[in-house]
Amino acid sequence: MFSARLRGSEEVPPVSTNAKGKFFARLLDDGSRLEFSLEIEEIQNAFEGHIHLGRRGVNGPIVVFLFGPLRHPVSVRKGAAIVTGTITRENLVGPLQGHSLRTLIRQMRSGNAYVNVHTRQNPNGEMRGQIGHR
Repeated sequence: MFSARLRGSEEVPPVSTNAKGKFFARLLDDGSRLEFSLEIEEIQNAFEGHIHLGRRGVNGPIVVFLFGPLRHPVSVRKGAAIVTGTITRENLVGPLQGHSLRTLIRQMRSGNAYVNVHTRQNPNGEMRGQIGHR
């Protein structure tokens, strides 16, 4: 299992926001698919969510699109919006394009990946969370 807690304070530079989120992912038995769930709360105008490569405090390139770009951004005042999906090697982009899913898994296990949700008011990222392994 992999997880991340997303907060504005984790952005580089930090963002003052009430937005928060949770990311969970599970590697399926055959190792070729990663199922994920991304829950976002108290956020306005979210239009993209990604997994990026990078250690805590360091911005890095996008390697997986979790959602977006959306033409009509999502806003959540009460409750949560939940995005679910499956990541395979075909979903890898940027520096991981053409690599196996295991390459992404190694980066996540080593603490070198984070989830980032982008909004119209903070296009570089409204909230971020480092992916951990348990």
